[in-house]
Amino acid sequence: MIYPSRLMISVVLVLTLLALSAASCSKGVADDDRLGVIVSILPQAEFLEKVGGDRVDVTVMVPYGADPHYYEPSPVQMMKLARSSMYVKVGSGIEFELFYLDQILAQNRDMIVVDCSRGITLLPADHDHAHEPQNNEQEEEHATDPHIWLSPVNARIMVQNIFEGLVHLDPEGRGYYEENRDAYLQELRELDEEIRAELANSQGSLFLSYHDFAGYFAEEYGLNFMAIEVEGKDLSPLWIQEIVQTARSMGVKVIFSPPQSGLERVSVIAREIGAGIVEFDPLARHYVENMRVFARELIKAS
Repeated sequence: MIYPSRLMISVVLVLTLLALSAASCSKGVADDDRLGVIVSILPQAEFLEKVGGDRVDVTVMVPYGADPHYYEPSPVQMMKLARSSMYVKVGSGIEFELFYLDQILAQNRDMIVVDCSRGITLLPADHDHAHEPQNNEQEEEHATDPHIWLSPVNARIMVQNIFEGLVHLDPEGRGYYEENRDAYLQELRELDEEIRAELANSQGSLFLSYHDFAGYFAEEYGLNFMAIEVEGKDLSPLWIQEIVQTARSMGVKVIFSPPQSGLERVSVIAREIGAGIVEFDPLARHYVENMRVFARELIKAS
């Protein structure tokens, strides 16, 4: 959803970018000669740093604790962007990119753009929410589920896309990037195998989250997933009643809640279900460990 106040913000950002671009005399490199690379969200920062190592300087547009649905870039971030040579977008329809990316790229046309979603089959935004009342305006704006990184299999594709972008930008570093990529892909492969083994006996089980972040994870590992809030829609009494009834009938023990959601509304629904609350941040920077923790919490909740 685009909010009216963002029009003025957009004008300010464009003016800021123009000024910073004019002032930048060393576009494409960080202050210490590392490659300046921008990513949208924190999990991408781990992917980039694991492959790029000490040859890259990574800036994250949506910082820790911020919500990609509402976050607005800061002037400091714009300064970094004016001096960067590559933007690594998620590419799956996250709100931040839908609203800001075209404006950002228009101000730094020399940047290479890497689409992390290339090669990934995108799921529809409501694929796990068949009973949720529809909102046609939001369906048009959010045709796909943006949370592609929460499948370790998808994460490997994203890492490969990042590797190819780095090699295009810095062909002299190919050997270095290849070695780093291979090591991290192996780490992700082991993560996938570990999660698959841990959840082998949970096929078909239902888990519940406040935000609709886990569709790709559930699809990958044969789980059923239901979200209370879908793409920021208001929660109708009828929908809450259906969630509570379904959760009770399926024996749901916990609700997974991102820290960005806040606990007040989650707590009310958890009390109605008789469930606990487990905090899980789908935007955490330390991707591999974060996904391990999530899988273990799912086992406890099953």
